[in-house]
Amino acid sequence: MKALTLNNGNIIPQFGLGTWKSEPGKVKNAVKSALSIGYKHIDCAPIYGNEKEVGEGLTESFQENVVKRENIFITSKLWNNRHHKTDVVTALKRTLQDLQLDYLDLYLIHWPVAFKADVNFPDDASGLLPLSEVPLIETWQGMEQAIDEGLVKNIGVSNFSIKKLEDIIINSRIKPSMNQVECHPYLQQDELLTYCKKNDIALTAYSPLGSKDRPDFVKNENEPILLENEVIEKIAQKHQSTTAQILIQWAIKRGTVVIPKSVSPERIKQNFEAQNINLDTEDMEKIKTLNQNYRYVDGSFFALPNSSYTVENIWA
Repeated sequence: MKALTLNNGNIIPQFGLGTWKSEPGKVKNAVKSALSIGYKHIDCAPIYGNEKEVGEGLTESFQENVVKRENIFITSKLWNNRHHKTDVVTALKRTLQDLQLDYLDLYLIHWPVAFKADVNFPDDASGLLPLSEVPLIETWQGMEQAIDEGLVKNIGVSNFSIKKLEDIIINSRIKPSMNQVECHPYLQQDELLTYCKKNDIALTAYSPLGSKDRPDFVKNENEPILLENEVIEKIAQKHQSTTAQILIQWAIKRGTVVIPKSVSPERIKQNFEAQNINLDTEDMEKIKTLNQNYRYVDGSFFALPNSSYTVENIWA
């Protein structure tokens, strides 16, 4: 399995299992199936509502000697209602308890958006906190504390723009090692990827298959279906593979980490086998023409009336 070296020398596998939208009752077996096949990277978050079950899958896999803890990479994320510096380590300890782990390999600030402490997801602007009240650098200082306490090996961010990354880099002790963002042929993130590579920050691509199964409130009408793109389909036929496998290998070929989600043992295996595909220069050039700067997860659910958040400033 290909891997990347993070800016502190730690190694992250380029391919992993995503767990967003993985249904309770299925995600434990998905984790166990993935680890038995050879996955070395599991991506989690408390807001996904399934970390306890992910933890059960991890623990059973360790007990059954399928894999050793030190040989896999576990990522989780800080949710938006724990952005105060004093809340970060407490939130991480809860995640570790749910996952039944002593440490994480990577912990990310999930969004550059802050909620009040008693709000899991706001119904209106009263549940939001402006970044002027809880600056991202304050949250980052809590992440640095988590490193100091030995609870996590690497820290990073998710859904951060170049400007927000720069603000963290300039004002921090520890540089972010990762930025996890939506990335696929319809949203290729070339400028952000170039910036991250130049500044020794790895990039993880989420929703690499277009996230067709995400909740309705995150969807737009008449959105393009990435898995049915004709160019991708023709390249898949050429390589005798699925369109999903082409999309996964495209992300790996570009030097990003990729975390497709599935709870189907067959799909989990198919996704793993995408690593064996060799896309040539012609394939990559054809895919390069597909960029539309189209976000499937556009952040509009945070841009509530009378709040300080807009779709534009979330990504600015």
